[in-house]
Amino acid sequence: MTQSLQGFPPVLSPQGRVLILGSMPGAASLAARQYYAHPRNAFWPIMGCLTGSGPGMPYQERTIKLAQAGVSLWDVLATCQREGSLDTAIRDAQPNDFHSLFQACPHLTHVFFNGRKAEQLFVRDVRPGLEKNLPSRSLIYMGLPSTSPAHAGRTFEEKCRAWQDALEALLL
Repeated sequence: MTQSLQGFPPVLSPQGRVLILGSMPGAASLAARQYYAHPRNAFWPIMGCLTGSGPGMPYQERTIKLAQAGVSLWDVLATCQREGSLDTAIRDAQPNDFHSLFQACPHLTHVFFNGRKAEQLFVRDVRPGLEKNLPSRSLIYMGLPSTSPAHAGRTFEEKCRAWQDALEALLL
């Protein structure tokens, strides 16, 4: 049965330069009310390597440490219909209010997409409005390998290296 899903508020780093976007939290994340809560999702282990906000810490401490490292976290979608957790099952998607987010976080310069679906949704449903309503805002966009356990085409090490290469220059 298709469910109507509501995403989470952003984890914000008001002075940060990086915004990481997923598509919509999966079932495990929605149940836990935490970003990337599936135990096999590589997001928090990768962030642990890069920012010290690893899965061994309580969730609230991880998000604080991530924000202190200059990284904001959100999803492209505010709501959608979906059965299960796969991005391919997303229907009737409504994007989050990025205009307000970029006004609240004027230092954001880089938007990284956690997987292709997040990037596709953003490019199709969000970016045209941003370019129209915030024409002076210059942002750099980059797709990164999905940290989802469903994305088995790359090893953890390969995913970690790609994320490290993208974030290293901005975080150090």
